[in-house]
Amino acid sequence: MRRRGLSVLLALWLAACSLPREPVAVTPLAVPALGLADAPAPPIAAGWWQALGDPQLDRLVTDALAGNPTLAAALARQREAGSFLASAEAARRPQLTGDASVQRQRLSDAYIIPPPWGGNTHNIGQAQLNLSWDLDFWGRQAAAVDQARAAAGAAALDHAAARLALAGSLVQTYIELARAEQRLATAQAELGERGQALALVRLRVQSQLDSEREAHAAEIREAQARQELALAGAQREALLHACALLAGRGADYYATLQPTHLALEASLPLPATLPADLLARRPDILAAQARIDAAMAGREVARTAFYPDIDLMGLAGLQAIGLDRLFSNDAVTYGVGAALHLPIFDGGRLRAAYAGASARADAAIADYNQAVLGAVRETADALTRVQGTATALGAQREAETGSAGIQRLADARLAAGLGSKLEQIEADLQFLAARQATADLEADQAIARIRLLIAVGGGFEPASAGTLSDSRSSP
Repeated sequence: MRRRGLSVLLALWLAACSLPREPVAVTPLAVPALGLADAPAPPIAAGWWQALGDPQLDRLVTDALAGNPTLAAALARQREAGSFLASAEAARRPQLTGDASVQRQRLSDAYIIPPPWGGNTHNIGQAQLNLSWDLDFWGRQAAAVDQARAAAGAAALDHAAARLALAGSLVQTYIELARAEQRLATAQAELGERGQALALVRLRVQSQLDSEREAHAAEIREAQARQELALAGAQREALLHACALLAGRGADYYATLQPTHLALEASLPLPATLPADLLARRPDILAAQARIDAAMAGREVARTAFYPDIDLMGLAGLQAIGLDRLFSNDAVTYGVGAALHLPIFDGGRLRAAYAGASARADAAIADYNQAVLGAVRETADALTRVQGTATALGAQREAETGSAGIQRLADARLAAGLGSKLEQIEADLQFLAARQATADLEADQAIARIRLLIAVGGGFEPASAGTLSDSRSSP
């Protein structure tokens, strides 16, 4: 017993001497250094897109969250991570296996089995239960479970981030569809105006009031209007296809999409400054943090690999030469014991594994820092776009009002016989262009507000989306 105790102490001493000393070199960014404001972001409803007031958009988002292949792939990765966690937890428990075999074998008569068994051929049967249990003195299995749990949490957060990104992408695409519909209507109206202008110019040429030059110029403008109408129609069709793709549907879905009815000015809960809780609201940031936890746990697994493995073992079963004796009392066999495994010289394999685990921890922290900086910039850019488009939209509405005044004046001059039909058509075209510019800025502002909403986490709830049991948390 004294020799065994000394052997164990020597083994532990050798393991302690071989432990590496390699610190993690990268430090996570601290929140105070990021310039976030003191106030948190306003609460955002899970179904935030419903504020836009279009039932068709609600249906599209519902279909997308239920059937988009990208989202299904993220959910599959989450389930895979959950299986790794279950496997790591199972490794900490006692393992029981059963083995049974029967074989026909000639036993040597010059070995340990004497005649009449030796030198003859017999049936050899065996049935055995084997028990093993890793005692995990140094916490290696516990660290492996922590690593798998953190990786599973990261996969769940990736799924939540995919849901949020998908909903945001679909809503922005739907707003682009509304813009394309407005452009199509404007192009149709402009083509009608250009057609009237061309007919008037041709009449004026016949009356020798204009030259062929004006007629050719009118024909070019009418052809350009037809071109714009064709492009606007193609753009609308392409956006219909994009909406169906995001919804996880095929060509049969196109015909089910009707014209949009969006309330682009709908109120959305948006922050005025970079919110203090930005990093806690975004699933991608939380997933990056979980990957740091997984990498640090993996580093602990690599560190504990330098310590001895101590396992309990046991077996019980039946062994016999001749199947007629297999189930007799004489065939019973059993045993218990312990096993110790100590790495003494491995050519540097364990040190290399530990260095690699430390490098992965550094990489995970660097990725987290990059994600944090990207989130801050993305939110700041979204705030800037919201403010910029609001200012530009105010100025454009003033310009549209001025164009509407010019249009009314042209109508009045034509009615009084002081102006021409061509002047009225030019005023109408100027108003159409101003109205389209306003519609474009309204769409830009709505998209900027949606991007800001997504940048601050949308309707993501960390408490529910960060668990494996809730794989359908709302974005």
